[in-house]
Amino acid sequence: MENTVEQTALDYEWINLLKEAKHLGLTVEEIRLYLLEAGQSA
Repeated sequence: MENTVEQTALDYEWINLLKEAKHLGLTVEEIRLYLLEAGQSA
């Protein structure tokens, strides 16, 4: 898989979003559940 600048930027964005969610007190399982539910409604 080729690593691009765009993909790297997206990875950093996801990392920051996950860090913020954890900072707000969400568990990994809560984050996972939210992402699964959001994906099903899309």
